Amino acid sequence: MSDVIRLLPDSVANQIAAGEVIQRPASVIKELVENAVDAGATDIRIVVKDAGKTMIQVIDNGCGMTETDARMAFERHATSKIRSADDLFALTTMGFRGEALPSICAISEVEVKTRTEDSPMGTRLLIEGSRVMTQEPVMCERGTVFTVKRLFFNVPARRKFLKSDNVELSNIMREFERLALINNKIRLHIDTGTREIDLRAGTLKQRIADIWKNSINMQLLPVNVDTSLVKIEGFVSRPEFARRRNPLQFFFVNGRHMRHPYFHKGVLSCFENLIASDTQPCYFIKFTVDPQTIDVNIHPTKNEIKFEYEQQIWPILTATIKAALGKFSAVPSIDFDTDALPIRPLKEGEIPSAPEIEVSRDYNPFKTDSYRPERVEKNWESLYDSFKRETHKENSGFFGGRVGTEFPKSSPEPSFASTFRDGINSDAGDEKTFSSLSDQAGASVLQFEEDLKREVAPLCMQYAEKYIISPSQEGLLVIDQHRAHVKVLYEEYLRMVKAMKVVSQGVMFPETITLDENQRSALGEIEEELKRMGFALEYESGESWSITAVPSMLKNVNPGDIILRILDSVTEESANYGKEKVGEDSILERIALIMARSSAIRRGRKLTSLEMEHLMGELFALPDPGLTPSGNRIFCLLDEQKIDRMFGI
Repeated sequence: MSDVIRLLPDSVANQIAAGEVIQRPASVIKELVENAVDAGATDIRIVVKDAGKTMIQVIDNGCGMTETDARMAFERHATSKIRSADDLFALTTMGFRGEALPSICAISEVEVKTRTEDSPMGTRLLIEGSRVMTQEPVMCERGTVFTVKRLFFNVPARRKFLKSDNVELSNIMREFERLALINNKIRLHIDTGTREIDLRAGTLKQRIADIWKNSINMQLLPVNVDTSLVKIEGFVSRPEFARRRNPLQFFFVNGRHMRHPYFHKGVLSCFENLIASDTQPCYFIKFTVDPQTIDVNIHPTKNEIKFEYEQQIWPILTATIKAALGKFSAVPSIDFDTDALPIRPLKEGEIPSAPEIEVSRDYNPFKTDSYRPERVEKNWESLYDSFKRETHKENSGFFGGRVGTEFPKSSPEPSFASTFRDGINSDAGDEKTFSSLSDQAGASVLQFEEDLKREVAPLCMQYAEKYIISPSQEGLLVIDQHRAHVKVLYEEYLRMVKAMKVVSQGVMFPETITLDENQRSALGEIEEELKRMGFALEYESGESWSITAVPSMLKNVNPGDIILRILDSVTEESANYGKEKVGEDSILERIALIMARSSAIRRGRKLTSLEMEHLMGELFALPDPGLTPSGNRIFCLLDEQKIDRMFGI
C-alpha cells in the first residue's frame, strides 16, 4: 500500500484556519483594528462598503512596517508579539497567534500600504488568495492602510452562508462597539455608507455616552476597587433602569473583550430583589489582573478566557457592586414634588379631637315610609331562585362552571322564606314582629352562605399566584397561568391577522422611541408586517420615531416597549438564521408572540375563580394546548398513580 498522508499546502492550511478566525466581515475588522492598536495607533478609521462584502478598509497612524516586515506579516505563524512559549503567560498585546493576516489574505484580495516614521518611502503589497501579486514602493502617510476586497471570493460556500447586508452590518456595529469600549483612549471613526460615527478619545463614561446617545450616562453607577489580586473598574446601571430587552453587558480583561458566564451570574446576584425577574442590568466592567493568571489561548477568536483565581475574584466583584448600589442609594426615588394632603395645621395648644358621630338608637329600617312588603318578598324570592339555579348546574368535567352535589328539584323552600312571607302578609306590623323576622332572616342568610360553601366547591384554585390547579377525569392538572394566557393570545392574534380583522387604533399622544442602527435596519425589513399587525410609525428626526397607531386588541401595555422588543427579536433571529429563514410568516408569528407575552397576565397576579375557569376554557379549546409557541410546557398532569407513588402507596 502506498503512502497516503500528505502535507497540506500553506494556501489550503490558511483557508482552513480562516474558517475559525474569519467567520464574517466583522471578524476582519476586529483583527485589523487590534493590529492597529498593537502598533500604537491613536487614530483609527474604518470604511465599509456593502456590509464588508465588497470592501473593508482600516487606516491607522501606528508605527507602520518596513518592506521586509510587510512581506513577512502574511506568512503563517509570523508575529512580532511573542518569541517563546513562556511569552504566552505574559501577554500585553491583542494578537499573538500569527493567524489573522494569513487567514484574511487566503480568502480575499488584500492591499497594504505602510510606512515607518524614519522611512522616506512606504511599501505597497498586493495579495490575492495567499499569492503575492506585486510589491513596490509607494508614497503614503506614516502608519498602515489595509484594504480587503471580495471577501470569500475563492470560497463560494462560505460566501453563500453570509447573511443579509443588514444582519452583517449589525454584527459589524456590535464589534465596533466592543472595540470602542476597550480602546476608549483612541479616536475611532467608522463609515458604513449609511451611518458615520466619530468617537473622540476620552474616559470610559464619555465613550459610553458617545456611542449610546440616550442619556445612559445618567443611569450608571461607578464601580471601583483595587486589590493585590485584581483591579475592577467600570459602571453598572441603577436597578430602576434594568432592561427587559437588549441589555448592554460588557466584560473586559487587560484590554480584551471576553464572555464569562460565571462573573455574569455574580453581577446578576447583586441585583436580586432589586429588579424584576424578567429584566437584567447593564454593566461595563474592566478587570486588570496579572497576565500570568489568565489563559487567553483557548480559541482563535480569543473571546474565551480562563482565570486562575476566578473563585477568589467572585466575592470581590459582588462586594464591589453591592457597595456601589448601597453607596449611591440605588433604590427607586421618592417624588417630593407632589402636593401635600390638604390638612389644616393645629394651632398652638390645640388638641386634635375625634369626629363626632350621632347614632339614633330608635331607628328601625322596617318602620320607614320607603318600606314595601312586596319589595322585600320579591328581592328574597329572586335571591332564592338564583341560589337554586346555581346549585342545579350539572358537573361537566373541565368547564361545567362548578362542581357539587345537585340540589333536589323538589326541595322545599327554606323555612325562613315562608315565615318571612307570612309575616309580611299578616297585619302584625309592630316593631316586635319585624325585629324577630329581621333576626331570623340574618341568621338564615349566614346559614345560606355556609350551605353554598359546603355544597358548591370551585372548579379550580390558584397556588402561589402562579399556577392553576384543577381536578379532571385523568388526574390533577397544574397549569402555568402566564404561559396559558400567552398561548391563548398568540393564537387569537394570528387568527385575526390571517382573517384580516386587525383594527388599528390611533394614539392621541404619540409615543416617541429612539432606534439605534440595528433597530432601524430591522424596522426597514418588517415595516409591512408591523402595519398588518396594526402598528403605525412615523419618522421624526435623527434617531427618533413616533408611534401613531397600535392594534386595538392591545390593552394596558406600553407600545414603545413592544416595538423595541419586536425589533431586537427580529435582529437576533436574523443574526442566527439569516434573512432566507426569516420569512413573512415567521415575522408575523414572532410579532404575535411578543404581543402575547406583553399582554398576558403575569405570574404573581391573583385570579378569581371565574377568570381561571375562562382561561382554562380558552386554552383547552385550542388544538394544541400543551406547549407554548416557544415549545415550553403549559401544564402537567398528576394522575392517580403518580400521586400514589408520592405517598408510597
